[in-house]
Amino acid sequence: MSNRDPEVAYEEPKSTPSVLDKVFHAAFVIALGMLLFLAGSILTIGNIFPGPQITRAVEGGAALYTKLTQYRDVYTSDLWFEERRKEKAVTVNKSGRAMKGVTLYTSGDQAAAYLLDMDGKVLHSWKKPYSSVWTKQPGGVQNPLPDEHVYFRKAHVFPNGDLLALYEGSGDTPYGYGLVKLDRDSNVIWSYMGYAHHQFDIAPDGKVYVLTHELVNDEIDYFGHLARPRLEDYLVILSPDGRELKKIRLLTSFTESPFRQILYTVAGFALEDPLHTNTVEYIDGESARNFAFGKEGQVLLSFRELHSIAVIDPESEEITWATRGPWIGQHDPDILPNGNILLFDNFGNHRRPEGVSRVIEFDPKTMEIVWQYAGTAKDPLDSHIRSDQQRLANGNTLITESDGGRIVEVTPEGEIVWEYVNPVRGKNNKIPIVSWSERLDPSELDPALLDVPQARLESQMEASL
Repeated sequence: MSNRDPEVAYEEPKSTPSVLDKVFHAAFVIALGMLLFLAGSILTIGNIFPGPQITRAVEGGAALYTKLTQYRDVYTSDLWFEERRKEKAVTVNKSGRAMKGVTLYTSGDQAAAYLLDMDGKVLHSWKKPYSSVWTKQPGGVQNPLPDEHVYFRKAHVFPNGDLLALYEGSGDTPYGYGLVKLDRDSNVIWSYMGYAHHQFDIAPDGKVYVLTHELVNDEIDYFGHLARPRLEDYLVILSPDGRELKKIRLLTSFTESPFRQILYTVAGFALEDPLHTNTVEYIDGESARNFAFGKEGQVLLSFRELHSIAVIDPESEEITWATRGPWIGQHDPDILPNGNILLFDNFGNHRRPEGVSRVIEFDPKTMEIVWQYAGTAKDPLDSHIRSDQQRLANGNTLITESDGGRIVEVTPEGEIVWEYVNPVRGKNNKIPIVSWSERLDPSELDPALLDVPQARLESQMEASL
């Protein structure tokens, strides 16, 4: 008879795993993990379900995390940079050497545009926060960034004081936030909710040529290396009152052109935004007169990730000319009256004491650089993104150095004869970018807009000629 207490459950004798059992167990877990990793890699690389879906979910989660964290503080965005100097507003103004006029510019600290006289006095300004123009609705930005992250990338003032301005949201994808036309008092005349980005241009007939972009998920024959999804650019033509008339998918135009091989040069880090189109310039009759590679009515484009510029015919949607040159990550190519092209070469000066950037004028027939400005060791030119330039009537060149938050006017010999440093400062004395600038003839604007006596404007213009 057993003496075991019937209320106490019977327990099997415990056995201790041997060292060999532990080794086999660990090896099994490691092998299983390796098999799962290998299977995931095959599914992802081979574009086999559910590999791509998992990849997109991870990328989407990472993008959302970045949007919610990194860009919570606007001073960590690419709208603000470390202050390079203490001076503010106009620091150089060599009367008789600088091209007299008024300067329109946009700043990264808010959605605003300013019109300055040569002494830096603000003659007029337009301000319109993004949230006051659009609310959440189909076709627009569904979860826009806070207003302090949204700025005017470019603006154009009409003779009567109306302003056409392009919104961008720094750190978002897509970052194009739309186009708006304001009156002189910053009231909305019309708005276009497409994901307009970077630049627009206005044709003589008043039509607006603007870049837009959107996420696309299809695969293009012979270009399967391009990411899916990816950000693709479009050339959109709007009526003078903002109605969409035509939309051209630029990647399709490029892949069907004789220049399609350039797409194989896209760097691995840019496969999700393979063109990054950053310029649209309507070729009018004057520009076409001496330009050997474009006709009136065609459009000059700039593709940053291809380090290329090209001409597209909006009617046929064909890329009729494209070239690469001695520039890296370029912005804002302009056709000059002599047929040459002037552009901002963001990285083409490499790592030199005078900065990584330069502005070059080159002959597109020979690709010879006929003029350049690259800053000096004391006063470097250094802007990794954005930036533009304008050849003035007196032969000088107005340069927007976006990252430095300044505008400079230089002579053909490279002398700075006018300089304006963004006067705004933020946390830790950071300076906002100057996104765009343009020197204008004040006689072409309504004098009431400038709040300056007409006689003074006329004397300024006479002194500059």
